[in-house]
Order: sequence, then C-alpha cells, then structure tokens
Amino acid sequence: MSMFSFKQFSVCQDRSAMKVGTDGVLLGAWASGGNSILDVGTGTGLIALMMSQRFPHAQVTAIDIDEQAAAEALQNVESSPFSQRITVCCSSLQQFAVLHNHSSFDSIVCNPPFFEETLHCPDAARNVARHTEALPFSDLTDCCAALLSERGTLNLIIPVSALGRVEERCAYSSLFVSEKLFVRTVQRKQPKRVMLRMGKHPVPCVINEQVLMEDGCRSQWYAQITNDFYL
Repeated sequence: MSMFSFKQFSVCQDRSAMKVGTDGVLLGAWASGGNSILDVGTGTGLIALMMSQRFPHAQVTAIDIDEQAAAEALQNVESSPFSQRITVCCSSLQQFAVLHNHSSFDSIVCNPPFFEETLHCPDAARNVARHTEALPFSDLTDCCAALLSERGTLNLIIPVSALGRVEERCAYSSLFVSEKLFVRTVQRKQPKRVMLRMGKHPVPCVINEQVLMEDGCRSQWYAQITNDFYL
C-alpha cells in the first residue's frame, strides 16, 4: 500500500491517478477558505483534508470524475479526524454544477488538468486528471463562477505557461484575479507554477513570488506554510 503520512492524517494513493505532490500541498496550504468549501478533482482527497484541518468550522465537498479516485478519497476521509465534515462525490464539475445550481461556496479549490495539445500517456485515468478534455478551462471558470458565493474565492494552481489562457477564461466568466503567487523551485530558475485567487468583484491584483528550496532545504516561506502538515 502506498501511504503518505501528514501530522493529522494519512493519504493512501494506490488507486488515484494523481499522487500526493508539491502542487496539491501548496494549494491546500495557501488557498483561502470559509464555512463551505468545494474541492474540484480531489484525487486522493489531499486538498480537502488540508482545508478541513485549516478551517475547523468548514463543511467540505470533494468531487472527482474518476470512480477509483473518489473511492480512495472517501477511504482517506473516513480514516481521518475530519470525516464528519467532508462529503465525497463521484461527479464531474459540470454535472455537479447542474445538480447543485443553488449551492453557494465560500471557497473553491482546484489543481486542474492543464495539458491541451500534448501527447497522452497510456493510463486513461491519468489522462483525465492531466488533460483538459474532461474539464476545459471554459467549463472550469463558468461552473465555478456559478457555484461561488458573492464574496467567495476560486483558488487554482497552474503552470505559468497556462496563465494567459486561464486569465482569458476568467474574464469571460466575470471572475477577477485578486492575487498571483509565482513559485520557483529554486532561486536561479524561472517560476514554473503560479497560484491564483479570484472572485466576482474587481480588486487591485497583488503579485508575489516565492521559492520552494534554498540550499537544498525547504525555504523559510515553504516551511512556514506547510508546518502544520509535514512531519
């Protein structure tokens, strides 16, 4: 059994196509929360568990289109201290938005598929998790805009190369970026990831940059935001 242990919960990752990784940990540690949170494409349930730990009064809904991933997320949730506050559903975002069109989430978090025209790998489930056919950026932003509360926030982590496409789709969906956090793996390299926070109302956008590793160790920033999670 493949297991990743954190301070307050553990994550089995045998069945989910996408394993525990830095992107998910970063988003779960950084995203804004509230009383109602939606985790889109939950995979192992990692981000849903992190958000539940960070926001102890929140009710979290975690959805994934893949049956095996949803089943594994449910297993991880049920063995966690947060099982009473997390609901896991096997559903696409598009289906969920139709069935829950009166829902209103304070926070939506998503580590979305972002490959559009690259070669697919033989693993069908991994293709769904990594490529945009099942969740185009247009559907992601439209559905999230419909599901957000008036003051709610959508929180994403994407490659820097996808930033222009995502910002364009946000504009079409009347979502306004309030924060961009560019993330470098090490100081000498260009940022490869950017985390975005957006909402329904235009505000001045705050732009920051951080580094993950310094001299072979976690940077002070990375160590600080993940301190409550990593053993």
